[in-house]
Amino acid sequence: MAGREVDYEQIGGVYNRHRRGDPRIAARIMAALGEAETVVNVGAGTGAYEPADRWVLAVEPSAAMRAQRPPGAAPAIDARAEALPLDDDAVDAAMACVTIHHWDPQDAGLAELRRVARGPVVVFTFELEALPAWQLDLLHEGVEIERPRFRTTEQVAAGLGGRTRVERIPTPADCSDGFFEAFWNRPEMLLDAEVRAGQSLWRHFAPGREEAIVERLREQLVSGAWDEAHGHLRERDSYDGALRLVISEP
Repeated sequence: MAGREVDYEQIGGVYNRHRRGDPRIAARIMAALGEAETVVNVGAGTGAYEPADRWVLAVEPSAAMRAQRPPGAAPAIDARAEALPLDDDAVDAAMACVTIHHWDPQDAGLAELRRVARGPVVVFTFELEALPAWQLDLLHEGVEIERPRFRTTEQVAAGLGGRTRVERIPTPADCSDGFFEAFWNRPEMLLDAEVRAGQSLWRHFAPGREEAIVERLREQLVSGAWDEAHGHLRERDSYDGALRLVISEP
């Protein structure tokens, strides 16, 4: 079943309220960038994970997302990952954070990252099969729709080429970046429509399905069924789940 294309001109207006870069995830991305002094951030959005200590060029096709970039953020150009307006080896490093599932064709964007970077390419993405069990159950329809877009880390690495490695990132219990897995121990947050507005997965459901899924979660929380089955998650500091860095060196 194919999902609807996500229109960030419609949902981007509230994106920045709940999608703020988490400093612990940011530290892992910065470490992967190494000593790169010039970086292109592709599919940059509001710039959540852009390094502040080096020169950055952001690439973001959505005007709504570019408009939410904070004062002093790196300059952002209107372009797409699949055809970057940069020369070969133009920058020391390239990065792409929670964005490659929107690229079409994805391999074209991955090849472009590798083409323009002299050094490391760092891709922050998800391994859907490693989401918490309760999320896989609650959102099984959405996961099936998203599966073709969220390729395996092996496929992402193959698309990048070069010398690749994959690193796992634990999701903190108080993760400030409101992607879906961020609430692995805080399910009540998903009852908030504004929180869900920052998660593209919900845009793929047929009319009425989002409301039905949210109501099912609400009932599980009110009855205590969620805490009976998964309450132990609330006591943990982090969850080793779906977050991945795919890193390519030339």
